[in-house]
Amino acid sequence: MNILDTLIWLIDFPASHGYAMVFIAGFSILGLFAMSAGGAAPGASLRRVREREGLLHGHIATRGRAVGAVRRLVFRVLAVVMLANLVIGILSLTGVPITRAYIHEHGQPTTGTVDGDWVTFTTPSGVEYTIESNFFTPAVYPDRDAYLPSGEPVVVRYLPGHPQAFVIDSSQGPR
Repeated sequence: MNILDTLIWLIDFPASHGYAMVFIAGFSILGLFAMSAGGAAPGASLRRVREREGLLHGHIATRGRAVGAVRRLVFRVLAVVMLANLVIGILSLTGVPITRAYIHEHGQPTTGTVDGDWVTFTTPSGVEYTIESNFFTPAVYPDRDAYLPSGEPVVVRYLPGHPQAFVIDSSQGPR
C-alpha cells in the first residue's frame, strides 16, 4: 500500500464533503480551542481553590495536573485537525483540486455511471462501489463544471488501494 495514496485518501474526505466540513469545523473549532485552554478543564477552578487552601495532598494534585495536561493536548490536536479540515473544505468549495489532480494522474481508470449525485463503478476485482459526488464539491476533474448526464457511462479514475478516492474524468469518454 502506498503511503501517499493513503494520505490523499484521508485528505479526500474533507475535500469531497467541503460544504459539510466547513460547517462542522466552523462550529466546533471554537469549542475545541476553548477546551484546550489552561483553565477549561472541568473542576480546574475548584482544584485551584483546594490547592490554595491546602486541602489537596501532593500526589492527588500532581495527578490532576497530569490529567488536565493530557486533556488539553488532546483538544489542541483535535482543534488543529479541525482547522486543517476547515481549510481543505473552503479550498474545495472554491474549486481548488486539492486531491483531484493526484487521483486523476495516478488513478486506475474504469467505466462507471452517474445517477444524480451518485457514481457507480466496478473495480477489476468485481467489487461495485456506489459513492456520492455531491453538488457543492463534485468529483469531476479537470473540468469541474462539465455536464454529466444521468445514466450515461463515464470514465472514473480511482486509487487502487482506496477506491473511495475517485474522480470522474471529464477529459475523455468511456473506454
